[in-house]
Amino acid sequence: MSFSEEMKARSQEAWEKNIHHPYIEELVAGTLDKEAFKFYIKQDIYYLKHFGKAHALASAHSDDFKLTVRLAEKAQKTAQAELTVHEQHAKALDLADFKAEDFSPAPAAYNYTSHMYRCCLFGDVGEMIAAILPCYWVYADIGAYYADQHPAEELYDNWIQTYASDWFQSSKNEMIQIMDNLAAEASDAQKEKYFDAFHKAVEFEIAFWSMAYEHEKWYSER
Repeated sequence: MSFSEEMKARSQEAWEKNIHHPYIEELVAGTLDKEAFKFYIKQDIYYLKHFGKAHALASAHSDDFKLTVRLAEKAQKTAQAELTVHEQHAKALDLADFKAEDFSPAPAAYNYTSHMYRCCLFGDVGEMIAAILPCYWVYADIGAYYADQHPAEELYDNWIQTYASDWFQSSKNEMIQIMDNLAAEASDAQKEKYFDAFHKAVEFEIAFWSMAYEHEKWYSER
């Protein structure tokens, strides 16, 4: 079992809660409230802007030139590809004028991006990648698990097929390989930090679905 597979196995309970979250199951069934999806799209556009920056920070910290170049490419291409899909969704949801730069995120989105930045500020490249990896892997697993489901709502079907696509599955596999390569050179203490960063990100993925499903607000707004 690879190091990445070990991390996933240790996070299995949280992993299953992602795959079978009510937000996901209702999206797949085509019954998800459109306002919940709209809430999610706005939050995820905000998240992806920072997801790309986290790749760029990991790239800058790497001593391996090939990895530096590859992470820089992923900072641009992967995040931008997802943003392009979301921007198409945004237009369909009458959110064409939405700008992440002027947006105040919900607590879960803010906390998740803050976790990534904390790992980038205080961790090594392995910890940075560990914090980024669950976004690839959880979404890829959701896409693969529900690939044969085609909700009548075209927006929802398009969302599922984006993450079920060969392109996204390949991107996930590449990030797993990067993680395993870094772990092969790490001490046991470092690898435990990698797991902590990874597991927290898996938990934040659950929080992100709940945030959209419940239209999460800051405490003073409740």
